[in-house]
Amino acid sequence: MSFVILIILFGGMMWFMQRNQKKAASQRQEQLDNMQPGSEIVTIGGLHGILASVDKTKGTIELDAEGVILTFDRAAVKTIKPIATTDEATDAIDAVIADAKTEAVDANETADQQDSPFE
Repeated sequence: MSFVILIILFGGMMWFMQRNQKKAASQRQEQLDNMQPGSEIVTIGGLHGILASVDKTKGTIELDAEGVILTFDRAAVKTIKPIATTDEATDAIDAVIADAKTEAVDANETADQQDSPFE
């Protein structure tokens, strides 16, 4: 009786492991299918670059790594960072500009409050 329970537990464990592997594989395939030129790519070898083009018929991609165009298999992609939308980029730039302005105003106020040795 205990042998049957062990077999059922082992079978259940194998089923769950296979299910998780299928989910991960389908998620990776979806990520590779949705690559667009302009995305930041990291290869399995550690090369960082910008995706220049995708050739789905050959299964290759071209990366622009600081002006050097390199061709890789799609399977060599480890990480894909999506393209930042213009709204996100402008919001980030606006936040940096606002911070710089407040720092400049604060620095100007503290400079005005100090006594000058030339007066």
